[in-house]
Amino acid sequence: MTVLRFAPSPTGRIHIGNARTAILNWLLAKKTGGQFILRYDDTDTARSKAEYAESIAIDLDWLGIKPDRIEWQSKRIGKYDASAEKLKANGLLYPCYETADELDRKRKRQALKNLPPVYDRSALKLTAEERAKLEAGGRKPHWRFKLDQKQVEWRDLIRGQVHVDTGSQSDPVCIREDGTYLYTFCSVVDDIEFGITHVIRGEDHVVNTAVQTEITAALGGAVPAYGHHSWLVGADGKGLSKRLGSLSISAMREEGLEAMAVVSHAALLGTSDAIHPCADYKELVDGFDLAKLARAPARFDEAELR
Repeated sequence: MTVLRFAPSPTGRIHIGNARTAILNWLLAKKTGGQFILRYDDTDTARSKAEYAESIAIDLDWLGIKPDRIEWQSKRIGKYDASAEKLKANGLLYPCYETADELDRKRKRQALKNLPPVYDRSALKLTAEERAKLEAGGRKPHWRFKLDQKQVEWRDLIRGQVHVDTGSQSDPVCIREDGTYLYTFCSVVDDIEFGITHVIRGEDHVVNTAVQTEITAALGGAVPAYGHHSWLVGADGKGLSKRLGSLSISAMREEGLEAMAVVSHAALLGTSDAIHPCADYKELVDGFDLAKLARAPARFDEAELR
């Protein structure tokens, strides 16, 4: 069975670009007789709010997207703890003690030398005594995953053959100084446990895929098939933002737009199919094919729905 997920962070109201990702995953799940999971990536406790999670649920329901399961990362901390301990035991998750200011100064020095802003792994050179001294002085570590620094390749379901050199990336921070987890790590743990087979998401996550592929392998999980779709931009050609409320689904609903018109437009925009209002989801499911998606950014003009 194919298992897909839509994993919004409840830090704002979703816009048409976020909804398009949900729609594409939903369509693939329906096309293949699979399962669709709504997973709230809410480990950012400072910014995640219950009102935004409720808004996301309402928006998806209005669009006709019915999750088979709903999960919350904030309720799965024990799972992340266990996986983190496994990586620590294998030397793949290591403590770092630099402050944000020290890291910023380090990046600036690298820039002056025309070097890429990649973490230099200086924390790996610390002795046990040096780490103990730092902690005695009040320093709390953040934890980074040790990348293999190799070429990671995959056959992207939308972009074709893709390769990313993780040697050009900083070892990702997986655990903050306060002990909370970051998206990159939690997403892998969840995808493994939930048996996610396909991940369809925006092209801004291409580099994340290489990193998450390495973390997945380190945890002994199966790597999903990935597909990275192009962005949606507004009629002005600018990117969309939850923070700014750009083309939010709730605003479209309140303005009286038809849900199926919004879904049809979002699903067909940027494909080789002509954009037209579909009578129901069945028409979209029957004609759905990731191969129809173009790689160029698609422009969403709300005026075309009126």
